[in-house]
Amino acid sequence: MDYHLLTFVTVAEKLNFTRAAESLHITQSAVTLSIKALEKKYNVTFLDRTNKYVRLTKAGELFYFHAKKILSEYKEVNNLIDHLSETKSRPLSIGSSFTFGEYLLPKVIADYIKKDKKHDNPMISIRNSNRIIDQLLHGEIDLGIIDSHLKHHPHLSITPFKEDELVIIVSKNHRFASLSSIELKYLYDETWILREEGSGTREVVNQFFQNQNFDPPSVRSFGSTQIIKESVEADLGISIVSKYAVQKEMFMDTLSILRIKNVPIIRYFSFIVPEFSFKQDAVSPLITELTKENKLYQNLSYGE
Repeated sequence: MDYHLLTFVTVAEKLNFTRAAESLHITQSAVTLSIKALEKKYNVTFLDRTNKYVRLTKAGELFYFHAKKILSEYKEVNNLIDHLSETKSRPLSIGSSFTFGEYLLPKVIADYIKKDKKHDNPMISIRNSNRIIDQLLHGEIDLGIIDSHLKHHPHLSITPFKEDELVIIVSKNHRFASLSSIELKYLYDETWILREEGSGTREVVNQFFQNQNFDPPSVRSFGSTQIIKESVEADLGISIVSKYAVQKEMFMDTLSILRIKNVPIIRYFSFIVPEFSFKQDAVSPLITELTKENKLYQNLSYGE
């Protein structure tokens, strides 16, 4: 798919660069660069834009009409040449958010390969959720697994398949280490060590804090759950992480878990695929492996 075309069509339909960037889950500057690249290529202005409005020029209206047709034909062409494409011969490429990729995906891949020796070892990249979406849109991966609240995207199929719970973690020396639950207000003065902006976990935490009207004054951002866990163990602060990320620490009794009283923090892992793909036949068995034990996925089908 021509990513510049996709960006242009989204801007033309939204008539707003900010909303187009939000819809595509990319930065506004990336949207601007795509539009400028197209206008430079064709040496014409497609959009009149001021601080108050964005409008299609006559050239823009013509270009939009044909760009929509081209994007639609991508899907039709995919179905015609799927079995002839050289893309089918390369290894399956998977992108996963950190939590699922580091703590759950390895077993899924192992079972996937054991089930059929013909399955090649897939290529795996671990990124935050926004980067996974970006990789899919650029055709760099065939299947993405994210842990954000994203439910809809104009050019991706998104299917939740596994529930996850986020829990508070504190060191064994923390004053609240002996508790199993606590009211959020008592954690206001703590130093919070959270994932970086752009990660699915941080998105969920930000939304949870907003819903609870909770705005702690001391927040640090780290780009790795492992560093966060080690920092909490060292009494540098507290955090919120997936329950799957602290199974080992719970077994070894190096961290304590707290839950917020009467307010469970629930999110869902989702798999995402392009609206059309050269690798659908290869992706489907892996999706089956991902979802085989998850009731959430029952009655849903790939690409629905």
